[in-house]
Amino acid sequence: MSGATSRGARWRVAARLASRQVRRTWVSSLLIVSLVVLPIAGLSGAAVLVSSTMATPAERAKVELGAAQAWVKPAGVPDADFWQSPTEPEWSGYGGQAEGSVPQPPGEIPTDPLAALPAGTRTIEVSSGQVRMATVAGATMVDAWAGAVTDPALEGRFTLVSGRAPENDREVLVTAATLERAGTRVGGQISLDEAEYTVSGVIDIAVAADAQSAVVLSDPELFAGNTKWYLPDLALSWADVQKLNEAGIVAFSREVVLDPPPFQVEGWGTMDPAQRDLQLWFSITGMMAAAAAAAGYMVVMLAGAAFAVSARRQQRALAIAASVGADARDLGRVVRLQGTVLGAVGGLIGVALGIGGAASLMGVIGNGSATMFWGFHVPWWLLGCVLVFAVIVGTVSALAPAREVARSDALRALRGARRPQKLTAARPLWGSLMIVVGIGITIVSGLSAAAMTFNDGVAYDSALRWLPIAGIIGGPILAQLGFVLSGRWLLWLTSRTLSRLGLAARIATRDAVANGARTVPAFASIGATVFVGVFAVSMVAVTTAQSARTYSYSAPVGTAIGTLYSTGPEPLTVAQANEAARATAEMFAEVGASESAVAWRQSTSDSNPEAEIPGDQLRAVALTPERHLLDPESPQGFSWQSELQDPRNNLTVLDADDLPTVMGLTLTASQRAAYEGGAAVVAVPDLLTDGTIEVAAWTERQWQDGTAPSNVFRPWPGQEPDPAQWSKTVDALTVDAPHQPVAVALSPQTAEKLGIQSQAAVVYGAFSAPPTTDQRDRLMALGETLRTDIAAASVWIEPGPVEAAVWIVPLLIVMAVLVVGASAVALGLARFERRPDDATLSAVGGTTALRRRIAFWQGLVIVGFGMVAGAAAGVLPPIGFILQSQAQVGRELLIADVPWVLLLVLVAGLSLVVAAVNWLVPPRRPDLTRRTAIA
Repeated sequence: MSGATSRGARWRVAARLASRQVRRTWVSSLLIVSLVVLPIAGLSGAAVLVSSTMATPAERAKVELGAAQAWVKPAGVPDADFWQSPTEPEWSGYGGQAEGSVPQPPGEIPTDPLAALPAGTRTIEVSSGQVRMATVAGATMVDAWAGAVTDPALEGRFTLVSGRAPENDREVLVTAATLERAGTRVGGQISLDEAEYTVSGVIDIAVAADAQSAVVLSDPELFAGNTKWYLPDLALSWADVQKLNEAGIVAFSREVVLDPPPFQVEGWGTMDPAQRDLQLWFSITGMMAAAAAAAGYMVVMLAGAAFAVSARRQQRALAIAASVGADARDLGRVVRLQGTVLGAVGGLIGVALGIGGAASLMGVIGNGSATMFWGFHVPWWLLGCVLVFAVIVGTVSALAPAREVARSDALRALRGARRPQKLTAARPLWGSLMIVVGIGITIVSGLSAAAMTFNDGVAYDSALRWLPIAGIIGGPILAQLGFVLSGRWLLWLTSRTLSRLGLAARIATRDAVANGARTVPAFASIGATVFVGVFAVSMVAVTTAQSARTYSYSAPVGTAIGTLYSTGPEPLTVAQANEAARATAEMFAEVGASESAVAWRQSTSDSNPEAEIPGDQLRAVALTPERHLLDPESPQGFSWQSELQDPRNNLTVLDADDLPTVMGLTLTASQRAAYEGGAAVVAVPDLLTDGTIEVAAWTERQWQDGTAPSNVFRPWPGQEPDPAQWSKTVDALTVDAPHQPVAVALSPQTAEKLGIQSQAAVVYGAFSAPPTTDQRDRLMALGETLRTDIAAASVWIEPGPVEAAVWIVPLLIVMAVLVVGASAVALGLARFERRPDDATLSAVGGTTALRRRIAFWQGLVIVGFGMVAGAAAGVLPPIGFILQSQAQVGRELLIADVPWVLLLVLVAGLSLVVAAVNWLVPPRRPDLTRRTAIA
């Protein structure tokens, strides 16, 4: 190429040479394309999946309305400046403020919207709620609709699958899942709310999953409090909707949803759906950009190593091009264009695989509900960005090898010779500085974040509050980059040490130093994976340990709990509470509980006006000693682990036989005798004074008006609580039972002696074995059946704190898979590039065993370096957050909770495993005609 040759011609020749080299080195090209395809397919599939969960206006209108024009329902007081969002009718309020932020104006909400509609408007009334359905296994609560849902105007929201519409009030439609669950068929019987109905057909409900049981009855008055009136023919403009708002009616209008007007309420920002969708896409794009940056870094490192090997294999061909006029820029351009071409090919394949994979995954995980995946949406603009990203990644991967090729000596390349690598001091110095600065930034940021926790002088939106968090994360990343920049120098130091361990270690480490363009990116990619993994594992470990220390247990783990409450305006009476407790215990037994227990508590009047509190109603508490009361001006907060430990109602009445079920305690014979004789079981040591507790009572009126003691804080200066109605000292049985739901337990006999009036409050059910998933599901389903017009029970099973292993094990598996994959690429490249060296080694007597040992040390050095660098940087962010947490009294993260032993075993074990596998794979038979010439 002469100087007179046009720039365009040079680009065309470079592109032709690049495409030929891509085809000639098809093995390395396939590897690079594969590295690009994997993250691009993931990003593309994620983009399609997320986009498919977002409804278009037309899809939303179809699911909400079917073929109708709108639905309306009463929601506000007429003529009270009532408003609604154009596309979210449930988002409504009065007077320019959101509903709930101002009191509802005086007046009545209409019972129906018919008076606000034009005369003669056809409407379809449909209500919704829940009914109790008898099942093969017992009973459960299911969603229900009522009305003429088979009208053609509602096709799309309600679709008749088989059978016919109900012809009278004793016929129902059901979903397909209901037939199996209720053990019935079309034409068969089904029990709803203890009444018998005939199943007239099967219906598909757009918002219901295929596995969801639901029924449709014919009388819309069944759920009169939750009714919508569908308008099959009357289209509503935005002006029509606003007119309905004046009458206290909200509307979901097809016309408005398809073309929403701008709408804004003071204090709530924009309600424009387009603006909100744009903001959502900004968030999604930001998260995808972060994931792309992490994946792109790994791909650039691994593909860069592959390009380095490929470029060296092309040195002779490129040297020939140089000998006929190609200058350094032309040679670099050839290699860079190879990266561009392979990035584009990988991007196209990745995008195609991502779209196909998303379609397949949607078919597998879709539950049949139209609202899970509204449609198959392909965001072409975002996939275009992903494709551009793939081209950029491929091009960047080739930059460093292109630079090396441009600086190569044509004569040496034609001879096939390689000169020893020279190390300069600049990069190690800069890299070491970055490591030190990164560690310093992490520590300083952690301390600064701790200082900001209680600094009220700094605004909460000030940069001084989020900059320390950025430093906690950014500092370790800087240190990680420092490891990469100093990589070759660190390898050189390692080679000087390991060379003393034998010939194989010497050759392997020197090979790693000599081929830094391959080895440094390889261990950098491994280090990046380990950095993220160690960061995640350490944070999960310290946060779950902290959560376990402060976890509020409601019962021993695996115990069913039913908290009783009133469904009416009045609190439960003793008889009503006893009946609710009996029904709850029977339900627990039906689910499979082997034992049941009832905790009795004193009734409070927190939700009642003071005038309704009986004057003689007392509430007793175990008093907190003066030495444990908090200063009222202290910034230290106070909380109790469970409702039964509330300092203002901390006495629980339990039969001795119920202590194992409720508290997990089994008393000795002497302890049981003392408990039944008047002693209290105390699980909160701060309540004790010389082996006793002080129990005192105040009237309920005194508790409500604040003249009883806080039992948490000391009185303010000049504040003097009323004297107790009575006070008694009770002997205490101290138990080593941390994390208990109960603060103080009294036997029924002791409570009666003290004059404590209590009633059933919480029911417990113990299982002989950990509850199964079926038992848990059945408990939740049957819990809904306990509700009556008087009482109900909130039921669940105590799960205990989340085990760290639930998150750590999957994280370790993912990290190990990525490390093994990156190691396989790096070590495969090392074997490929070492073929001429193996030939030379074999020619001078090197045995297969020696070459195996070299492979072992290669794996140990490359993987070990990456593991150590990544783990060292990965523990820095958790340390920063641990420092930050020290200002949060009682919620500190502890450095001892970092799984140091696990991380050490992971770093050492995974490095040795990969090295051992590399030793087990036999080296290829050397080609003695390919030997390396030494410059």
